Amino acid sequence: MPQTKRKTFLLDFEKPLCELESRIEQIKILAEENQVDVSVEISQLEIRAEQLRQEIFSTLTPAQRLQLARHPRRPSTLDYVQAISDEWLELHGDRGGYDDPALVGGVARIDGRPMVIIGHQKGRDTKDNVARNFGMAFPSGYRKALRLMQHANKFEMPILTFIDTPGAWSGVEAEKLGQGEAIAYNLRQMFGFDVPIVCTVIGEGGSGGALGIGVADRLLMLEHSVYTVASPEACAAILWKDARKSDRAAAALKITSWDLKELGLIDQIVPEPSSGAHANPLEAATKLKKIIWENLEQLWQMTPKQRKDLRYEKFRKMGKFETVTD
Repeated sequence: MPQTKRKTFLLDFEKPLCELESRIEQIKILAEENQVDVSVEISQLEIRAEQLRQEIFSTLTPAQRLQLARHPRRPSTLDYVQAISDEWLELHGDRGGYDDPALVGGVARIDGRPMVIIGHQKGRDTKDNVARNFGMAFPSGYRKALRLMQHANKFEMPILTFIDTPGAWSGVEAEKLGQGEAIAYNLRQMFGFDVPIVCTVIGEGGSGGALGIGVADRLLMLEHSVYTVASPEACAAILWKDARKSDRAAAALKITSWDLKELGLIDQIVPEPSSGAHANPLEAATKLKKIIWENLEQLWQMTPKQRKDLRYEKFRKMGKFETVTD
């Protein structure tokens, strides 16, 4: 992953921990300059810092997890590709005259095994985000993704997708080019592929934009990612005519990995480093690679028919409910 130096971006709930860690570093520097042994005091402060870290990240609200999912330094699709693959060749174009930078894909080799990887790609700064349309793909992006998935199916390569988008682009131009049709066609086609499909929500999984590459044998979520039918801001604006009530909407929508695992909508939660994936991207990538590989090993033991049946049953079960009468 790129090791370029970036400006520190802190969320409100991260600030107390950052201040304590900065104080520890300052004490270490002063102690070294003055040749004073303060190892006991530093050890106590480090214990306190770890306790504070656990307190903060174990009690996050859904709205705070949404902030983490949108963190500008959170690892992106291309970050994970570079970290987990031995080789990577990005492929471009939907064979219809367009190449959408908001949705990237290509052929990779992971531990010697060829695979096709596809994912939404956000930018790191305003300029890059504008160029990538903040990870919101046009129809050409979903058609490019489908072309690559068909390539994977033809050559019997597993498909990995990384979901990280507020939603598909909903502008007039996207509608003219067939946004709804492109996503719906992807959904239908993904159910019929013979090869294993593992999808991971790595950041923000929003609405049909996420579903367009989200039909999977195994659906994973990073611990602090979110997956939702609509953004909390949009939900609050619709229900209460006030986007400022997004915190309330975030809790009601059940958008966190823990909520969705309990509801049976995802298969597995991928643990993140103690301060979130943005705090240690390489550790996050290592954990993700291990769990993806474990799931692929299980899926490789199945026949194509068994995988397709599993895929079908998974999505048929979604939305089931029971009515209890007295």
